[in-house]
Amino acid sequence: MINHSLVRELGPTLRADPSRVVIRPFVPGDDPTVPDPALRSRIGRIIERIVALDAQTCRSELERILASLAGRHGDVEQVLLRRCNDLVCPPAIPSPGLTKDQMLLIGAYMSAEYSYESAALFNPSIVPHPEAAKVAGASRFLLSLRAVGEGHLSSITFRTGHFDGSHVELDPVSAISTPPRVEPLPGGEADDPGVRLTCGSFPDISSLVIFPVTFRQRHGLEDLRLTRFEEENGYSFYLGTYTAAGGETVRQELLRTTDFQSFELSALRTDVSDTKGIAIFPRRIAGHYAALARLDHESIWLLRSNDLYNWTDGATILRPCFPWEFVQLGNCGSPIELDEGWLVITHGVGPVRNYSLGACLLDKQNPALVLGRSTSPLITTDPKDRDGYVPNVVYSCGALLHERTLLLPYGLADSFVSFATVDVDRLLATLR
Repeated sequence: MINHSLVRELGPTLRADPSRVVIRPFVPGDDPTVPDPALRSRIGRIIERIVALDAQTCRSELERILASLAGRHGDVEQVLLRRCNDLVCPPAIPSPGLTKDQMLLIGAYMSAEYSYESAALFNPSIVPHPEAAKVAGASRFLLSLRAVGEGHLSSITFRTGHFDGSHVELDPVSAISTPPRVEPLPGGEADDPGVRLTCGSFPDISSLVIFPVTFRQRHGLEDLRLTRFEEENGYSFYLGTYTAAGGETVRQELLRTTDFQSFELSALRTDVSDTKGIAIFPRRIAGHYAALARLDHESIWLLRSNDLYNWTDGATILRPCFPWEFVQLGNCGSPIELDEGWLVITHGVGPVRNYSLGACLLDKQNPALVLGRSTSPLITTDPKDRDGYVPNVVYSCGALLHERTLLLPYGLADSFVSFATVDVDRLLATLR
């Protein structure tokens, strides 16, 4: 249901596309019949079979594989060579003894196409495009989305477009997908250093996909909350917090980028590491980084930090008050700065685990002071579109301000994405 006095529904609708695939590592299962665990790996056996092929057969097989991947991926040969060199050859067979065709074929056998949007596409975040030039008076934007594919794994994917205050126009989606090159970050903790992802120089951001690459992320990367952060000297870059699902545990991690071509992913530490929903303010407040979070799983907290990674100074600023948020109240994306204060889109969970969206306004100088909050939802589930991957859910990870209109993308039923606009002046007048 939409509060039509404040919110206007927009097209288009974004849905999962199973044809969008990326090449990711594939490791065949071990041989359980071998007593010695050190000898159970089947990788060496597979490589021996490939090396035993004559040159003509090897070339024929490779040409068939490359033809099947053409038009779906960028830099296919580089991806397969990297897979062979970085992940297969050093522990198995020295690469200098292999021909290029053999290395490419080994890389292909140790890779798989992964359809990262095959199940669902939802929980969008939105920020100004890195190339923020206006298009005929419209604001360019970059949209991040949570994509769910095979094995219920969540990845991060992107779209771009522009918004003129009344209409959303999405750019065409790239026909290829780009897997990142993964390197450990220097200077990190020995057992958990963080990673740098390098995607090359592809101009189309919609070709990028960030999928789980570390052990602590192995069950997915969930709900990226992006913000364009500006330092006091005017230098700006992008920050995003997300949930790294590691199976039985979750933790918050931080994404940093300046260009959406290379990214650094590192864990947040101390009190907030095992929670969800952290969203960072787009600038420092009184010299400190600030963020909103849900440390107790039901209320909105204000946190401060000196370095973006250690967050220990926190206090509750907003608790559930109305029936549509009795179970849980949390922030959606990062706060949006207005002349009147910090506007925050919130989510509430009510009966039968129904999710709704609301808002609150925080004092600009002291965000611990709540100036007003929604007494009723802006958007809640509707019988006609409440069914999907997870029913009865509307959720967002961010909104974009264009003059005095808010562009609010949101996920429905953890399955697809819709867009709405919110009149900021009318919204502020309803907050109590």
